[in-house]
Amino acid sequence: MGAYAVLSGGLVAWARKSAPQDRQLRWGDLARITVATARLGRLVTKDSVTSPLRAPLTRYAGHGLPSEVNEEVAGWARSRTLPHAVAELVTCPFCMAQWTATGLVCAHVLAPRRARMATDILVAAAGADALQYAMASLEHVERRLGQDA
Repeated sequence: MGAYAVLSGGLVAWARKSAPQDRQLRWGDLARITVATARLGRLVTKDSVTSPLRAPLTRYAGHGLPSEVNEEVAGWARSRTLPHAVAELVTCPFCMAQWTATGLVCAHVLAPRRARMATDILVAAAGADALQYAMASLEHVERRLGQDA
């Protein structure tokens, strides 16, 4: 919590000093940041591709949603305060959301064009994920209907 307070306080101070005083986020920006936060949070905490980055602090606990894994705090990290806290952070998308949202909001204030590009990529990825889940659900229903016939 101390690290978050120091980091977010520093970012707010930097934004107040560097960004135009009238720079406010619009509802569209907040919607984009919300979807991007959810997507980036799951990428960091659950995606199988980023699992090697979490591996020093975690252990595999089973399959999650498609292309995701469930992980737990590694045994050695449980007995150490900082590694345990970091392991909890990097395996929990809800915990990661606060950090991610803080970074994305500050990025939108400090570098709006670049931040919009980054969040647009994450929003497009989240939309593609939703379509993939919808297709998988339809395929599952089709298979079940075929078995019942």
